[in-house]
Amino acid sequence: MSFRLYSSAFMLLFLCLPTFAQHQGTPSQQQEGPLDADETRARIIHDMEKKAAKERVAALKSDTDKLLKLSIELKDYVDKSDENVLSLNVIKKAEEIEKLAKSVRDKMKGPN
Repeated sequence: MSFRLYSSAFMLLFLCLPTFAQHQGTPSQQQEGPLDADETRARIIHDMEKKAAKERVAALKSDTDKLLKLSIELKDYVDKSDENVLSLNVIKKAEEIEKLAKSVRDKMKGPN
């Protein structure tokens, strides 16, 4: 699943959290008021954003490792070709690099 899909699912969870929280606990716990619920929701959102950021950084590291590997493979293919022959593998590898680089760029921008 993509990062944006996870983010959307988490935000939907947070929108439903106040309704769910109102129906839980003892009557005295429900009387605490919206301030505690807002603080709890804010803390949960902060924790989930922090977790999402860590996951994004891990994905960026993985993708940049893949980019490095693909770049080295592309260089090897180009070194093996000459001025008269351009391998189909060179074109495919360049397209893979382009797609992965776009994905890395989008992840670096963060969630929108």
